Amino acid sequence: MIYTDTRDSSVKVDFKTAVINGMNSKTGGLYIPVEFPRMPESILQSSTEPSFRTVALEMAKPYCAGEIPDEDLDAIIQDAYPFISKLNQIDPSTYVLELFHGPTCAFKDFGARFMARVMSYFNRGNSDNLHILVATSGDTGSAVGSAFHNVPGIDVTILYPEGKISPLQEKQLSTFTGNVRALKVKGTFDDCQKLVKTAFVDNELRSKFRLSSANSINISRLLPQGFYYMYASLLAKAKAPVSNKMQDPAIIMTVPSGNFGNLTSGLIAQKMGAPIAGFVAATNSNRTIPDWIATGNYEARPSVETYANAMDVGAPSNYERIAAMYSLDEVRSMFASYWTDNDGIIEGIQECHKKTGYVIDPHGAIAWKAWDCIRNGGMEALVKGAKNDFTKPGLTSNVPSWANEVINKNAVGILLETAEPAKFGATVKQAIGKDPVIPERLQKIMNLPDQAIPMENDYNKFKDWLMATL
Repeated sequence: MIYTDTRDSSVKVDFKTAVINGMNSKTGGLYIPVEFPRMPESILQSSTEPSFRTVALEMAKPYCAGEIPDEDLDAIIQDAYPFISKLNQIDPSTYVLELFHGPTCAFKDFGARFMARVMSYFNRGNSDNLHILVATSGDTGSAVGSAFHNVPGIDVTILYPEGKISPLQEKQLSTFTGNVRALKVKGTFDDCQKLVKTAFVDNELRSKFRLSSANSINISRLLPQGFYYMYASLLAKAKAPVSNKMQDPAIIMTVPSGNFGNLTSGLIAQKMGAPIAGFVAATNSNRTIPDWIATGNYEARPSVETYANAMDVGAPSNYERIAAMYSLDEVRSMFASYWTDNDGIIEGIQECHKKTGYVIDPHGAIAWKAWDCIRNGGMEALVKGAKNDFTKPGLTSNVPSWANEVINKNAVGILLETAEPAKFGATVKQAIGKDPVIPERLQKIMNLPDQAIPMENDYNKFKDWLMATL
């Protein structure tokens, strides 16, 4: 497979180069495949429930073709996924796709564990360490740290915004030892991301160290997140005649979105044949993408702090990939777009629990609010001509191509539950009056000593630290 660059379509590199480099240091662009091969029809048209690992292998094959033999790729997938995603139906037209059953209780385990094994595979035989730099707004860092911990030949440096993630999330980040270290930056996620991106285009650093990324900047983090979109949509399609009393429902993926890597993975799965009719881009008060969809103007801005901190991103990196893959009109046709504030997040947790009994985390609560609005009159109002004020919480005014499927009650929503609710226990308790159950694998880290290193939001100081430490 050949990969090109969001900023220069003349660029042509192989999978190994795209993975090891993370992004194109010459242009600052992100790598994307030049094509998206369709999955085998035997899988797409099967009436039986799919196997997650079979889906993962068949999706990954074309992107690794000629560089990772199928036998080795299968071993990577089997090792990466001793867990799978779980599709949980919570009402007649709504599923929750639980993506928190991996070691760090967040969806990013799916991408990080595949990426770590692919990088280790490509790094065999190198005498110099590969240095991973990653910025996190919450769960990316712990997933990457866990995936790479004690992997030979690879060092990891995680940057996170001090005081702007949940206490449990910080414990997951600050307690790594060995080849994984965490820097707590006096700033926002966007500040952390800017430090990392600046390092990647610093010629002096790149001449001295082999640097790569582990955010959804890196294509090997992005592609495997498509596995669960394909698996869940095929599973929902197979279940629909019995579970939803629908023969061929429109499947709408409702995605809590911050850096927009997760949603971009869904777009890749759709291009490969996943039976997904459309998407809902559901954000918190960091509404850069909803505003772009509403106005046509993309304006990155400083992020603001919310209860859904993993989505506190004002300059989402994967906007570049979405804009490279689709025109704005195509995006408006595929996406509904919705945002809400902190009050809406609390309401979403409360309403989901009251109506279904399901305890959802703050990020999934935004997806719930969006889907519940869409199916209970919000989409019908847009079709009838309503013009919503995009500066206020709610749907943007574009009408996606799948709108009538929702109005005619021939659609099911799949809400992506991206993290274990216990990681946001204080917010969940504020909403429903009780603490969520903390899984044992999270309880174990609470008594570990903190190892995080303080860092100013100053690139020269960050660079000096890298030069002295790596």
